[in-house]
Amino acid sequence: MSFNQSVIDEFRANQGKVGGYFEGSDLLLLTVTGAKSGEERTVPLGYVRHDEHLLVIGSNLGGPKHPDWYHNVLANPLVQVEIGAESFEAVAVPAEGERRDRLFAHVVAAEPGYGEYQENTSRVLPVVVLERSDPAPGEGPAEVRSLADKLVEVHVWLRGQLRHVSAEVDAYFEAVAAHQGEGSAPAPGLGLQIRQHCLAFCQTLEIHHTGEDAHMFPALAAQNPHLKDVFERLRTEHVTVAQLQHELSVLLADISGADPERFRKELARMSQELNAHLDYEEESLLPLLSEIPFPPGPPAAAA
Repeated sequence: MSFNQSVIDEFRANQGKVGGYFEGSDLLLLTVTGAKSGEERTVPLGYVRHDEHLLVIGSNLGGPKHPDWYHNVLANPLVQVEIGAESFEAVAVPAEGERRDRLFAHVVAAEPGYGEYQENTSRVLPVVVLERSDPAPGEGPAEVRSLADKLVEVHVWLRGQLRHVSAEVDAYFEAVAAHQGEGSAPAPGLGLQIRQHCLAFCQTLEIHHTGEDAHMFPALAAQNPHLKDVFERLRTEHVTVAQLQHELSVLLADISGADPERFRKELARMSQELNAHLDYEEESLLPLLSEIPFPPGPPAAAA
C-alpha cells in the first residue's frame, strides 16, 4: 500500500483525523479527474482557510515541477473535497497575479513551511481556491427527493456558473478601464478564474446532456409517446447548446484582445440562449420526473 493510500484510509476511517507525519495538521482529501486518463485520483493535502473558501498549494514539497493534481484540476476543475466527516463538490480555481500573492501571504502567515517551499524552487507555487458548489440560500430544492429535484439542483448549479463567468468578465473589463497613465493596462488576474468556471459549466452540461440523451429521454419517451415532439426538440437543442458551449469557450479564450461592448453582448446572447434551454427542460420534464424517487431505490423483487 502506498503512503498516500494509507493516509487516505486512515482519514476516512477516523472522520478526517490522522496520526504520524500529518498528526495535528489541517488535512483534506482532494479527488480529481485525470487530465489524460479520465480516472478519479485522490490525494491528501494540507489546507488553509480563507473566508468561506479553502486554499491548497501546489507546493510539491518545493520541487521543480507542479504536482500532478494541479495539472488535473486545470483540465477538470470540478473536484470532490473531503474534510472531517463531510464531503462536497467544489470548483478548483487557481489564483493569479496580486490575488495569488495576497492569498499566498495569508497561507504563509498560517503555515510558514510553504514559504520555505517557495524559497527552494524557482517556480511560483500555485494557490488553488476550492469554491464550494452549494447553491445560494433560497435557490434549488431544500432536499433532493425526486428526479425533478435533482434536475433543478443541477440547473441551479449551471446557472450559478454562468453568473460567475458574467461577473468575472465585468470585473475584468472594469479593471482594464480603470488603468491610468502611460503604457498598456496590465492584464487583470482573472483569466484562469473565468476559464475554470466556464470549463466547469461546459463539462457539467455535457455530462448532464449525455446522461439525458442516453438514459433519461429514451425511458421517458417509452412511457410518454405523446411527448415524442418534446424529446425530439430537447435532443435538437442539445446539439445547438453544444455549439454554444464551443462558441463560449472560444469567446472567453480571446478576452484579452476583445472589444468590451461587443464581448458583453455576445456573452449575454449565449447566456440567454443557454438559460432558455434550461427553462424549457424544466417546463417539459419536471412534471414527469416529480414522482420518480432520487436516488433510485433497489429494483423491485420478482413476484
